[in-house]
Amino acid sequence: MTEVQGKPGIQGQCAGQFEAVRSALEANLASGEELGASVWMNVAGETVIDMWGGYRDAARTVPWDEHTITNVWSTTKTITSLAALMLVDRGELDVFAPVARYWPEFAASGKDQIEVRHLMSHTSGVSGWERPFAIEDMYDWDSATAKLAAQAPWWEPGTASGYHANNQGHLVGEVIRRITGQHLKDFVAAEIAGPIGADFQIGAKEADWDRIANVVPPPPLPFDLNALPDDNVAKRTLLGPVPDANAANTPGWRRADMGALNGHGNARSVGRIMSALSLGGETEGHRLVSPATIELIFQEQAHGPDLVLGVPLRFGIGYGLPVPETIPAIPDSKICFWGGWGGSMIIMDLGRQVTFSYMMNNMGAGVVGSPRSDAYLTAAYQALGS
Repeated sequence: MTEVQGKPGIQGQCAGQFEAVRSALEANLASGEELGASVWMNVAGETVIDMWGGYRDAARTVPWDEHTITNVWSTTKTITSLAALMLVDRGELDVFAPVARYWPEFAASGKDQIEVRHLMSHTSGVSGWERPFAIEDMYDWDSATAKLAAQAPWWEPGTASGYHANNQGHLVGEVIRRITGQHLKDFVAAEIAGPIGADFQIGAKEADWDRIANVVPPPPLPFDLNALPDDNVAKRTLLGPVPDANAANTPGWRRADMGALNGHGNARSVGRIMSALSLGGETEGHRLVSPATIELIFQEQAHGPDLVLGVPLRFGIGYGLPVPETIPAIPDSKICFWGGWGGSMIIMDLGRQVTFSYMMNNMGAGVVGSPRSDAYLTAAYQALGS
């Protein structure tokens, strides 16, 4: 590993083979495209990139350091899905069973046949909350999950994906709570982040707020959701609640338990956790899942235009699968992945035993990923020779 400390704006380590990744990060920090960011990569159990740079604040007065964390948005979903798969591995959860087996109230309004896999693959038909519903309403776990249990699906479950942008953590998290008695954030702390020593949490303890890099909102959407018909799935999902990236910088958000949205970490912590999938189920000396359970991820549940995001996507159980027409930077091989609003990204490449993680605070445009994440991924795969 080559030390990159002393390079403009970047600290940490980067193996010489991956110099192009370091150069891409350095260029984006120098141009201002990045505010602060971290990149981490592991190949066959060896960390080959662990670097960070830039600033935690928009005024560029506080450096992003090794212990900086930030809100990673929907990258959080990958850890929530891992938590569910751990229960599968323990024989406590069957992803092919009705949700109502674990959460009886969910059977209301014609949802008795919706299976756990539908929640995990964005195919349940319950992709958002019925309006009126505000961001702050997500913070009340009992009320928010009760509303989801009472709703009717917005399309026939299992027939298409409709990205469960804001509520997947509540849906899957309530199943986990019914099984374990633990809230999702507590399960992740006790069963995942704690044992492997990963600096990741759903929400953020107040003691850690002074090292959080506030997110900077992305450019406005290039279309007006309000102009769509009221029964449009994208409109219902993305306006229930109305998005506001600045909410992620508030105390209420940080105290909440939202497994779809408010995970806090950095590239190293997310990568260390999710490398369990790339490396056969074990990370940092702790086995989280078995290879057989990992195989469930690759049972395709949906492939086609997503009803919410409007682009072709493929979903297995809990994760996105490669779809070259939408994200050409991700090779079409045995890979599972997902990312967060603004561009954060976590890639688990089982065939190459590669985990690639990128987390940042300056949110970019784009539906899944961003030009920045594409550039880093492309450079990494070119260095791997594939």
